[in-house]
Amino acid sequence: MAKTGGTAGTPTDRLTPVLRPVRAGNGFEEALEQILQLLRLGLVPGGERLPAERELAERMGISRVTLREVLKVLTDQGLVESRRGRYGGTFVLHRPDSHGEEELRRRVAGVDVEDTLRFREVLEVGAAGLCAAHGLTDDGALRLRTALTATHDAPLTEYRRQDTLLHLTLAELSGSPSLTAQYAAVRATLNDLLDCIPLLVRNLEHSQHQHTALVEAVLDGDPDGAREVMREHCEGTAALLRGFLA
Repeated sequence: MAKTGGTAGTPTDRLTPVLRPVRAGNGFEEALEQILQLLRLGLVPGGERLPAERELAERMGISRVTLREVLKVLTDQGLVESRRGRYGGTFVLHRPDSHGEEELRRRVAGVDVEDTLRFREVLEVGAAGLCAAHGLTDDGALRLRTALTATHDAPLTEYRRQDTLLHLTLAELSGSPSLTAQYAAVRATLNDLLDCIPLLVRNLEHSQHQHTALVEAVLDGDPDGAREVMREHCEGTAALLRGFLA
């Protein structure tokens, strides 16, 4: 059996459409998305070995530390396992559909996921820019800081709810009731999908850094910075969802 980059039976050209350098800012999420796509598309089937860590890291333009965090998530989800020895490496496991995956597919059947993700990004980026450009009252600034603190203090089981409240607070503070109503609707659809995938600690830590940078940009009156942070934040969530849906 031929070997390419330490992966038995997996020619490099078959992986090229999926493995590519990730963009700065969402390295963990986009790397996870790409490897999940490899598995979901069957490009590395059950029983076969993933490319060596060095090759994967180089092809995606990430550090091996970040790659190992991605592989740990996949291991925890029962998708891959690490084997030691001369013929060791990270191997893809044969795995039946879990209840979460089945439920996710059922919910996705009635949703245009790409439309939802794009509309969410338009609303979120717009709200962030409006808040930063127009400024907040003292009460509004306090509400935003309080919502941010609640996400930092939330236990894992409460995180998604507090995350939702932070984003809804920002939408409300934009001063547009229409935007707020539309965002509430799209966020409900998004949460329906997110509830079917695991909460990943590495991703939550990254999200928290983005939340902090976002609030700072808004309070500093930096609309360009606020829009850019929010756009990157939305792209990270989209990458995770696409990875689990591929």
